[in-house]
Amino acid sequence: MPSTATAKRLGKRFIGYPEKSVPVVSSADWVKQYATNPKRHVIDYLLGLFPILTWLPRYNFGWLTGDLIAGLTVGMVVVPQGMSYAQLATLPAEYGLYSSFVGVLIYCFFATSKDVSIGPVAVMSLTVAQVIKHVEQTNPGQWTGPVIASTLALITGFIVLGIGLLRLGWLVEFIPAPAVSGFMTGSAISIAAGQVPGLMGITGFDTRAATYRVIINTLRFLPRTKLDAAWGLTGLVGLYSIRILCDFFSRRYPRRARIFFFISVLRNAFVILILTLAAWLYCRPRKSTSGKYPIKILQTVPAGFKHIGQPSVESGLIAALAPELPVATIILLLEHIAISKSFGRLNGYKINPNQELIAIGVTNTIGSCFGAYPATGSFSRSALKSKSGVRTPAAGIVTSIIVIVALYGLTPAFYYIPTAGLSAVIIHAVADLVASPSQVYSYWRVSPLEFFIWAAAVLVTIFSSIENGIYTSIASSLALLLIRLAHPRGSFLGKVTLRGDASDNKEVREVFVPLKANGVTNPHVKITPPSPGVIVYRFEESYLYPNSSLVNSALVDYVKENTRRGKDMTNVKASDRPWNDPGPSRNGGAADHVENEKRPSLHAVVLDFSLVSHIDTTAVQALIDARTEIDKWADHPVEFHFATILSPWIHRALTAGGFGLGISSSMIPHDLAAVVPYRDGRTSFDASDIGQDSRTDDLEGGDMKKSSTDSIEQSSELEPIVATDTPFFHIDLQAAVRAAESGVGRLTASD
Repeated sequence: MPSTATAKRLGKRFIGYPEKSVPVVSSADWVKQYATNPKRHVIDYLLGLFPILTWLPRYNFGWLTGDLIAGLTVGMVVVPQGMSYAQLATLPAEYGLYSSFVGVLIYCFFATSKDVSIGPVAVMSLTVAQVIKHVEQTNPGQWTGPVIASTLALITGFIVLGIGLLRLGWLVEFIPAPAVSGFMTGSAISIAAGQVPGLMGITGFDTRAATYRVIINTLRFLPRTKLDAAWGLTGLVGLYSIRILCDFFSRRYPRRARIFFFISVLRNAFVILILTLAAWLYCRPRKSTSGKYPIKILQTVPAGFKHIGQPSVESGLIAALAPELPVATIILLLEHIAISKSFGRLNGYKINPNQELIAIGVTNTIGSCFGAYPATGSFSRSALKSKSGVRTPAAGIVTSIIVIVALYGLTPAFYYIPTAGLSAVIIHAVADLVASPSQVYSYWRVSPLEFFIWAAAVLVTIFSSIENGIYTSIASSLALLLIRLAHPRGSFLGKVTLRGDASDNKEVREVFVPLKANGVTNPHVKITPPSPGVIVYRFEESYLYPNSSLVNSALVDYVKENTRRGKDMTNVKASDRPWNDPGPSRNGGAADHVENEKRPSLHAVVLDFSLVSHIDTTAVQALIDARTEIDKWADHPVEFHFATILSPWIHRALTAGGFGLGISSSMIPHDLAAVVPYRDGRTSFDASDIGQDSRTDDLEGGDMKKSSTDSIEQSSELEPIVATDTPFFHIDLQAAVRAAESGVGRLTASD
């Protein structure tokens, strides 16, 4: 800030600003945001772990009706689906019921979403099957499938719980929607392809192999189709027929749409009931002496919780599971967060990702004690719960009652359920996870690169494995993010004058758009470059270490191509020229000199920071280097103006680099954070020197030269918007360009 004497001499008011206000934000401010009222933060954190405390005291009978209907509806669906998904996970059917019960019951105590239904899901079930297969191949005969699955639930649940407690749920944001959609589409195709042999009663090959191999083998073994196909195909046709007819009649008779909706909802239970009755009528008199039946059925399903106890935590099993833990954990949290966010957005409420991770972490950790395998949010059941009019997470308690009634009272009826019918239920459920053509086309229209990420995730999942598909989608998404960060767009700007109609009495205003046509602005509109000697550049990304060198090059290259070189190199001896800057050739030196003289002399660079939210040390150093090179090219100090700095930390960083202060060029730091310490006698920058009358050494550096802003401040009795100790920081781009152009005018007049 200028000294007190200087301030009085200029007649300025600096009310509200300290004598030395650089930097505008201190390191203590960063600490204060975490240290202020820590007791309140701790209490809020602990209360946030149990969201049920916020809505349960206000519970009323109006909510109860919606929760009862939604809970009963989801319960009728989760029972057949849970047993089907357990078969997909290569586990006995009862384990699907265990996971269903614990999931819907525990989740309601920790949920921030009223719509999500936790339990067995297709993708996680297939992943569990792959994990069991991996452990059994590497350690044959040591652990059973249920033990492996419950231990996997314990470990992954504990990992996700830790992520939620540490508030690291933002990590999920690094996986974009197309990557999730591609992984889900590929997984759905893999699951459906793996269930077709069970639907047709085909055996004789590995249905857990790569999807393309399963499809080929299914076609090869098609002549081996068994009688199971009569139940499987009938069930699949029945499921689709009921849904299509209900949708048709809902449109035809909109007043009865809710009735047809619930009829459609119960199609899973209805089809399984009919298929079970048919299997009982057909199989009971045809049981062989060896106890086998003509079609494959579930047979005995134990009643109640038969596997409650401490889960296995053997070190050998944990070591065997270690390679599969990343993919299982990613699926566990990724699918759930995607579902909860979607329904929160559709129904007008906001979920807490960290609390949702805590919810599924606690659910799976407790579920492992009941013998459950990993459970997460279900797309189909959550949609069903939402459409049924659920009001609070308490609907999960109703669903858990339905599951426990089925587990204790209906297991004898499960004996004759045909496994081909369960395969039909799975295929019918996962088909909805496949992205529609219109959705895929929207990826192409919005971002072609993300479309390729989607396609890569699908193809890798089909031709390799779900695990590789997940890793491919995540790795490609992060690579695209880094590429976009390291190669940001930037543009040199010109002015377009907008004039309103005379009748509207609108003021004339200027807007700044890219000088080169970019497909957004009208190509027929005339864009006026800034005044000669002024360059305006807009960043379109945060200014960070991956992209700082590119921005540096863009500025320096543009200056060298479009502005005059201050020093005449034609009279400089070849031996005196730098090795990397030889200057004009002997033969073409005169022509180069004439061409150079036609260009304007550079006096000011205006940088638009309106899109910059962060800046780091490397970027500030790159900006210092660019200023040094530009000053050297112009052979005189060049003003650097900054417009629309929105963050006090960017303000602090730039002032630390000597920008915006109106100080002598000899005081600008050469190395902000030198990698190799080098002392060459250069005066180091010190913020305490601000306010000393150092404007005499810099042609355009001092605040005394800032006539445009000074004149405003001299005539105004109002508080300045931008701190007056940084005269080259401006509130908007228009003010910055005017200040830069006024400086050029003063120099031209003085010359």
